[in-house]
Amino acid sequence: MAARWWRRSLRGLCGAALFLSQLSFLSGRAGSLMTTKLSQPQSTLAKSLTSTSTNAPYFKALDSTAIPSYVTNCPSNGLCSRLPPDCMTCNTNYSCIYGKTATFDCKVKPHVHCVDENNHKQENFTINMTCQFCWQLATSDYVCTNSTNCMTVSCPRQRYNATCTVRDHIHCLGNRVFPKMLYCNWTGGYKWSTALALSITLGGFGADRFYLGQWREGLGKLFSFGGLGIWTLIDVLLIGVGYVGPADGSLYI
Repeated sequence: MAARWWRRSLRGLCGAALFLSQLSFLSGRAGSLMTTKLSQPQSTLAKSLTSTSTNAPYFKALDSTAIPSYVTNCPSNGLCSRLPPDCMTCNTNYSCIYGKTATFDCKVKPHVHCVDENNHKQENFTINMTCQFCWQLATSDYVCTNSTNCMTVSCPRQRYNATCTVRDHIHCLGNRVFPKMLYCNWTGGYKWSTALALSITLGGFGADRFYLGQWREGLGKLFSFGGLGIWTLIDVLLIGVGYVGPADGSLYI
């Protein structure tokens, strides 16, 4: 009986020891798992914060030393009085007398370098120019757009809306780009002398009308033998005075 009791007691102690060891093992594993799971979000959060700070938008500061575009049109170390108008700022005096020479106080723009007659660096200077607005300049002082859609040979003579720009070396008051109504003055390459010669020599066959691009009138003259000479004579007079011109409406050259 005593031996049995000792065996049972020993088995109970062994079972309790085994249970306690398993329990301690499981508790340690659970703690490590919790530590791992807790550390992973922290590392992920740290990584996301690092990537966010790395990929944050970067605003580049404006370069204060950037050279303006107008500097390319300004000659370096040239005479200040001969600079283009885009290279300077002047105190405009609109009270000057039209057509008279007026003096204006000017200053060079930033990044523009010029000198006076003695080759000394200069920033403030004066210029002399005729008192007139830009749209009042002579036609040789500005350049205008051309139109190839209007008829130059018409009565009355047609005009078109053009945009004109003052040349760089010309100084004037007001806007340097302005609209203006101009007469149609484009040419398609037709020569007046050639048209007149064809009208005199081969006008009875409609050669002058064919040359000017007027095919229907040319065929009419061809099959009517120049209107029995009457049409030919009339065309010589009309082409001679410039009343009949190219079919595209351009001027003779």
